[in-house]
Amino acid sequence: MSLFGIITRTVLGLAPAPARATAPQHFVASAALVAAPAAPSTAAEVVDRIQQFYAGIQQVTAKFRQEVTNATFGSTKPSDGMVWIMKPGKMRWDYLANKKDVVEVKKSFISNGMYLYVVEHDNKQVMKKNLSKDLMPVAVSFLYGKGDLKAEFSPEIDPSGKYGGKGDIVLKLTPKQPSAQYKNLYLVVSPGDFHVSQSVIVDSSNNVNHFRFFEPDFTTPIKSSYFEFDERSVKNYRMIDGDAAKEGGSPAGLPGVKIAPAPTPPARSIKP
Repeated sequence: MSLFGIITRTVLGLAPAPARATAPQHFVASAALVAAPAAPSTAAEVVDRIQQFYAGIQQVTAKFRQEVTNATFGSTKPSDGMVWIMKPGKMRWDYLANKKDVVEVKKSFISNGMYLYVVEHDNKQVMKKNLSKDLMPVAVSFLYGKGDLKAEFSPEIDPSGKYGGKGDIVLKLTPKQPSAQYKNLYLVVSPGDFHVSQSVIVDSSNNVNHFRFFEPDFTTPIKSSYFEFDERSVKNYRMIDGDAAKEGGSPAGLPGVKIAPAPTPPARSIKP
């Protein structure tokens, strides 16, 4: 499976959601608003403002809630977690769940810009992907100031009111090249500073993957260690070679490879 498939169908796609974590009773979005020029009049200008915002920051930490809806069965699976993104090209998504009143990391997607690790603690396995062989899709890379949304998507303002709240700008992006992963990508944008508060992927089968981001922090530095993964530190995890899987060979299972446990999230963890 290509990295595009891994990211869009798991982090930003339509893989089964992990076990649900109990979310806080109240999420309060908090981001320092900056003085903005006149409101944009076209969808293309909104895209420019979004990319300018993310090009101008160094990192972001946020809580997220993901809801994956299967169009065939009409079922929705929610999950909660934390995301950290830092330039250049580093990110971490931790999916959290409550177990006996303790919040545990169930699954992580960790990238140091060179390698992507998909860590599944319940299954005791890790998929490792070399990013030099497969670039991040622009739907992810724009979050750390790379890629060009307008080069891959045709934008328009969505007036339907289906996504977002009062005062939000909702951008509908349609891929210029047909894609099974993307029928449309919706971005719910803050009119104050043009950061993305929600992202919604609708695939070719009308399945929906909806991310909401809460309490974004664009200023607090993040430790580089959050984006590193030590393959020698945990016993009995199976290592899967994501590059071999992509090339058609059987994934390499390496018993005994040690994988580092996810670190405790910094001060912004989701509480039961």
